[in-house]
Amino acid sequence: MSNALERRIEPELEQFIQSGTYKRLNYLDSPQAPRVRMEGRGEVIILSSNNYLGLSNEPAVVAAGKEALDRFGAGTASVRFICGTFTIHRTLEAACARLVGTAASLSFVSAWNANEAVPATTLTEHISSSVISSTTRPSSMPSAWQRRSLSARARCTSTRISPI
Repeated sequence: MSNALERRIEPELEQFIQSGTYKRLNYLDSPQAPRVRMEGRGEVIILSSNNYLGLSNEPAVVAAGKEALDRFGAGTASVRFICGTFTIHRTLEAACARLVGTAASLSFVSAWNANEAVPATTLTEHISSSVISSTTRPSSMPSAWQRRSLSARARCTSTRISPI
């Protein structure tokens, strides 16, 4: 080890490795699909993808993405509230609002972003002091609740509610 920080964290990292909680990135060398080529592993079956509808390599979706890159570039370079919101976001959000019958909607780039924003905005001490959550909830939910000083009081498991 070359410095004090590395010497301090080496035992912790080793413990993560030993306990099976150390996370290593898996590098894909193919489009996201039920079967992918993974660097160092060959062809593998992906069971944890958020590609629920199988659209990540759908030719029409890829073509629309390329068209959007040509028109809008590679993004705003920061959050849209600071650098601006693309007109295509406004169009999508208006269509989503019409679909569900609301005055407006807001899209997020990931479930993590939505889980960070929505509870912090909607769950206040005036509305609710507890949250009932599913055991299959995303891991980002409890951290969002904690920032609002909320805690899950019960956990819903299939058909019953049990104390945490």
